[in-house]
Amino acid sequence: RFILDKKIGLGQPKRIENANILVANTAMDTDKVKIYGARVRVDSMSKVADIEAAEKQKMREKVEKIIGHGINCFVNRQLIYNFPEELFADAGILAVEHADFEGIERLALVTGGDIASTFDNPESVKLGHCKLIEEIMIGEDRLIHFSGVAMGQACTIVLRGASEHVLDEAERSLHDALCVLSQTVNDTRVIFGGGWPEMVMSKEVDELARRTPGKKSHAIDAFSRALQAIPTIIADNAGLDSAELISQLRAEHHKENSTVGIDVISGGVSSS
Repeated sequence: RFILDKKIGLGQPKRIENANILVANTAMDTDKVKIYGARVRVDSMSKVADIEAAEKQKMREKVEKIIGHGINCFVNRQLIYNFPEELFADAGILAVEHADFEGIERLALVTGGDIASTFDNPESVKLGHCKLIEEIMIGEDRLIHFSGVAMGQACTIVLRGASEHVLDEAERSLHDALCVLSQTVNDTRVIFGGGWPEMVMSKEVDELARRTPGKKSHAIDAFSRALQAIPTIIADNAGLDSAELISQLRAEHHKENSTVGIDVISGGVSSS
């Protein structure tokens, strides 16, 4: 499923089944005469009307080329002015304007289509597909919902909360979880958790401090204690007795091949 943060315009279909979607980034505003900043010399207002009619005809031809792709949904990165919007509505085509670039990138990805900018060769344009397009409401907002998309490489997650602070915190937590999943897919290697890596390093550094003569051993020993801050923070955040757990971890890690870490579920230490 995919949700686009846009509204369906007036006079356009609110529900489309078995949608053929053309995702585009093209100008759809040439139906209006650019009077300001342009130099056009005419001897009557009828000539101005002729110029505007010519502009409309060009836009009509462009819309006909787009319709010729056999679509029933047109999503454009740029604005769609009134005249082409009317033409799409008359043809029974849902036209969505001013979709942000990230939105059309993701929409093209999930529907299996390409982003087009020219329409002279319909056979070279890859359309997107989905089973259903409909307008939905989330709270007081109207959104466009694409379901049954061809590809599953992107999706939409809707977060709702009582305040901006709650939403921001939920977004950060979700972002962290997605980053963990992404990294796990890219690199399947894992290590033990619960402060295990830091305790292993702390043990090795501590042994180095014991073998080092002079004042240098004090600096090395301080680094060994600093490494234990991570499991200490893990225990404190879980509401556990960090001093007791760190002492247990230190004792366990002086055994050979120990895989013990902090278990925040049981409130003690256990093998990872």
